[in-house]
Amino acid sequence: METLAGFLAPALIYLYIFILNAVLPGRWFKGYINGPHSDEKLKYRLNGLLVLATVIMTWVLLCRFGVMDWNWLYAYRWQGLAGAAAIGLVFSFAMVLPYPRVKRFFLADFYLGRLDNPRLWGGRIDAKMWLYLTGAVMLELNVLSFTAHHYIINGPDGSPGVYLTAALLTFFVIDYLTFEKVHLYTYDIFAEKVGFKLGFGCLTFYPYFYAIPLWVAVGLPDAQTPTTLLVVFAIIFFTGWTLARGANMQKYYFKKDPKQAFLGIQPGVITDGNKTVLANGFWGLSRHINYLGEITMAVGIVLCTGHADRIWPWLYPLYYIALLLPRQIADDKRCALKYGTLWDQYRKKVPYRIIPWVY
Repeated sequence: METLAGFLAPALIYLYIFILNAVLPGRWFKGYINGPHSDEKLKYRLNGLLVLATVIMTWVLLCRFGVMDWNWLYAYRWQGLAGAAAIGLVFSFAMVLPYPRVKRFFLADFYLGRLDNPRLWGGRIDAKMWLYLTGAVMLELNVLSFTAHHYIINGPDGSPGVYLTAALLTFFVIDYLTFEKVHLYTYDIFAEKVGFKLGFGCLTFYPYFYAIPLWVAVGLPDAQTPTTLLVVFAIIFFTGWTLARGANMQKYYFKKDPKQAFLGIQPGVITDGNKTVLANGFWGLSRHINYLGEITMAVGIVLCTGHADRIWPWLYPLYYIALLLPRQIADDKRCALKYGTLWDQYRKKVPYRIIPWVY
């Protein structure tokens, strides 16, 4: 019975998140892309932080009153992963099969998707934003439950590195939902369709794979990492966060108002009078400096576990490398088509793709 409950848990949690996303108060924001056959920007109703807080409070109450153990999601993590995988597959097929073919081969359509922006109730629920919200909230539940397991088996002698890792992953989730509106201007939202990559990625891969550093570390003894090193590893994480968040915020402010400064940095642009490319500040360091930031954050998280000698946690930053290197190539091609000679000028001014002075 418990095994079945573990398998069904993601479905129930995802449904709960869907209901909360639909009924809790939210704020409407204009996005970056236009609606179909329209010059008007799509509007999105966002309430991610409120949904996260409600779900966590529900989890705390269920555990506090003995309905479930604090580490229940960890104890049935494999069953939960299987259930999440089943949901990811069903969702992906549902988002692809009923709709007209886009690519020549079905597998390409299944992986990349056929619909640009599926929405319900006039945008009250946006599929892309709901997917990212669901993945983030489920990841946080896993982080809390996995960390609770470490505390249960170790008590006060638990690893500070594990708790720091959990804190950084929690910061990662809260940061994303705090700046939810900024992500309306990111590549995933305006350039990708909804298929297996996005659906399975958010419903299965995101909430379980991103927890892999804790998945490995919570069952191991304290690595006795010196406090000084933990501080250094946290600095590595926040250096990456500064690059990723800073770049995304600078682009967000520029897209909202091309004349608005960010952190005192006046926008430096390359323009032909019609189209404009931001070419200074974070975007003067490399053409995808935010990707370097995301990879660096992942490295900092792995180091904080204190078990950098284990191969499995390193799959986390390696995943970012595998994801972002092809995305950089695809995004450069898209920008070259969109901006033409302006993009050539930008490439000359900022020759580095991701890592300044290296690549």
